[in-house]
Amino acid sequence: MHWTEDKLAILSGFIILLIGSIPFLILPLADVYILELIDPLKAMSVKLDKWQYNPLDSFHLKWFGLFLLFTFLSILLSYGIKKQGGQFGSFIKGFAVVFLIAVLANLLGSQTEFKTAGLGYTLWAIVLGMVVSNVWGIPEWLKAGLKHEFFIKTGLVLLGAEVLFGKVLAIGLPGLFVAWVVTPIVLITTFWFGQRILKIGSKSLNITISADMSVCGVSAAIATAAASKAKKEELTTAIGLSMVFTSVMMVALPALIKALEMPEVLGGAWIGGTVDATGAVVAAGAFLGDTALNVAATIKMIQNILIGVIAFGVAVYWATKVEKKEGQKVSKLEIWNRFPKFILGFIGASILFSILQQVLSSEDSVSMIEKGVFSFSKSMRGWLFALSFVSIGLSTNFKELKSHFHGGKPLILYVCGQLLNLGLTLLMAWIMFYQVFPEITESL
Repeated sequence: MHWTEDKLAILSGFIILLIGSIPFLILPLADVYILELIDPLKAMSVKLDKWQYNPLDSFHLKWFGLFLLFTFLSILLSYGIKKQGGQFGSFIKGFAVVFLIAVLANLLGSQTEFKTAGLGYTLWAIVLGMVVSNVWGIPEWLKAGLKHEFFIKTGLVLLGAEVLFGKVLAIGLPGLFVAWVVTPIVLITTFWFGQRILKIGSKSLNITISADMSVCGVSAAIATAAASKAKKEELTTAIGLSMVFTSVMMVALPALIKALEMPEVLGGAWIGGTVDATGAVVAAGAFLGDTALNVAATIKMIQNILIGVIAFGVAVYWATKVEKKEGQKVSKLEIWNRFPKFILGFIGASILFSILQQVLSSEDSVSMIEKGVFSFSKSMRGWLFALSFVSIGLSTNFKELKSHFHGGKPLILYVCGQLLNLGLTLLMAWIMFYQVFPEITESL
């Protein structure tokens, strides 16, 4: 078999999910064996503690877990790198530096004032990487460890497992309308605005920013960039804009909702459909209350399903319209070649765990899947994302990035698109939850 990066990302993602499932697959065995397996998994699920003045407070009882985490990811990811033709030794040296910067990013993101301000590990990861790259430069040996696409694709396969259809159905039609009707309208309108009004020269930059802003932030940007073959600097531009606006919106939007005395369900739906990152959505929703949190997180989950649909649509459009030569017929094979295959892992993981959720009782589903497998996979996903953002930062040159902000067009595109997104999402949420399906709203 020819191992491509996408295939290896799917394999790596499912290996992580399988390892997270091991304690529950061996339940008939003696408890002692279960405990021996669970302890290392819990240790590897490292989340640094909050700290205010002393950074070392964040590492309380975390050192062994960080060592296990580094060892596990080194083995898993180096296997994928080797299958792609890379060398184990070269990758590990670079990867060790990337991992250390990712730990530092998580440390800064755990500081109480930074955390309250919405300055999470994702922002620090890319900022620290860019500072190192542009101040000191990147030696050749370090470049072997900068595999941002492999890291993020593996993380997105894990994200797919968390998109459970049972939770999607709990919100029902109102949530589907908010996520699946508004999002494509905003995406297409923003892309049209960027091409026709702003006249952005790069269509791939335009569509990557549009998808990042309208769908679900970084995850959608990665998938769309792969489908449109966007340059690394274009992806960095989209991610940078997303991170800045996400940090602002996760604080400002709940405050505005509180000031307007908006109902929790409506506020949660507004947050879920407009704030980019899933983690930021949960944090913003929690500020309003449990009901708002559940509605916001579920709508964001429904929106996440569109990652695969959008990636496929962009692949088809790019093959049949953007890059098609006059008189040339576009074969289905060309569309398939352009389609980012790791999305199949995202969809497959979603289907598999959605079926498991339906087969298990509600109690077992919560304890075995959400508090069991996902507690491990979510931690791994967070670290893989951090590794990816560090790699992107380390690979980014300010001079190359500067050209993409010429005339401020990407910023204007993002702001105008997000304003449209905020307006349409609020209108659709009010119509669906309070005019068309008020009985569903009352049950939440």
